[in-house]
Amino acid sequence: MTLPMLSSMSIKLLRVLVADDNDDMRSRVTETLQAHGCVTLEARNGEEVLDLLVVALDDPVLRPDVIVAEVRMPRLSGLGVLAALRRANCTVPVIMTTIVSDDSIHTVAKRNGAVRVLNKPFDLRDLLVAVQDATTARLGW
Repeated sequence: MTLPMLSSMSIKLLRVLVADDNDDMRSRVTETLQAHGCVTLEARNGEEVLDLLVVALDDPVLRPDVIVAEVRMPRLSGLGVLAALRRANCTVPVIMTTIVSDDSIHTVAKRNGAVRVLNKPFDLRDLLVAVQDATTARLGW
């Protein structure tokens, strides 16, 4: 599926960490981001996210510009990852995705610093816009 570019500001070369325990969803998100020029890392659960970040945050080549994480994952939830990142003063923007359209999840995610919460199923263009917005604000473009 070819999606149009969103604006004159490209998301090319952004590094995005995609975390979702659903292999199909993680693949769809990763493929979409790669098709738009992003470099991606993948994780199947919250523990993998934190393990990857231990290495990636100290390496400017691997350090993600944004994290896209599912709220409900085994071992450590996306909300748990978000809380751990904030406790460590990590400022990488986090976009949360969820199959549960519960306002309380949105509230908790935003209170803990999520820049956006997308309800599944979401339009992949909305994800691209969220990634662009999160990185534009952070990088000052």
